[in-house]
Amino acid sequence: MEILEQLRSSVDRNPDSILVMRQQTEQRLPSHEHDKAQLLLVFGGIAYLQTAEKDYYIPSNHYIWIPENYSHNLMFNTQDLFIINIYFPGERSDDFYAELGIYPVSKLLSEMLSFSEKWQGDYYKGSWEFEFLMTLRNLLSKENLKRFSIQLPTTDDKRLHSIEEHIRNKLNESLTLDGVSKQFGMSVRSLTRLFQAKLRITFIQYVKMLRVIRAMELMKDTDLNMTEIAYEVGYSNIAAFSNNFQQLTNIRPSVFKVMSSK
Repeated sequence: MEILEQLRSSVDRNPDSILVMRQQTEQRLPSHEHDKAQLLLVFGGIAYLQTAEKDYYIPSNHYIWIPENYSHNLMFNTQDLFIINIYFPGERSDDFYAELGIYPVSKLLSEMLSFSEKWQGDYYKGSWEFEFLMTLRNLLSKENLKRFSIQLPTTDDKRLHSIEEHIRNKLNESLTLDGVSKQFGMSVRSLTRLFQAKLRITFIQYVKMLRVIRAMELMKDTDLNMTEIAYEVGYSNIAAFSNNFQQLTNIRPSVFKVMSSK
């Protein structure tokens, strides 16, 4: 808890400053929030941001915008992950900055980050660094990039926890609503209602998302080719895998693999 209080203090100590932090300071801390909005950029792996409603998956070369006073906690497992946090003073603004969202790092944003790669600490209004960082912030809403949409809803329902664990362990096998219903002694109708009531998502949508998440991890952590990855996550048809991957991420799997290796 002492580390959490130190983080809150350092982020919000100077309410009017823009704070740049390059350490993995928020990893595995309890759920917390800041008075400042947060731009969290991820490179070299996949990070997991948990909120009260959903788990968000942030792949390499993507960023997540977290509005001010939005409770969250960050998780990641790989050691080569590199994260940049930039905290901005809270202010009323358009819908883009009022909503949590994940987007790819554009070429322009990447160049701006490269230019400021040695910056660390607080920057105040009146300095050119502050104006540069505010320009970077304002750029985000102007790029009109497609939002990355892998968001898994969470639940405290113990029945669903067991079902979720079963699905995660069987992703490379055929997973049907009928088969999983029988496995847990439920009717298809009851399991359908349970997913809709507790997760507000269909069984099929949930399985698709888990398969894409697992595929992203395999692209980053293994040398498997795309056909092998598709097979490992339960697809016998590479075209179906590729189409579902792009539908959920707005990126072709081949392009994502290149991005995740940078």
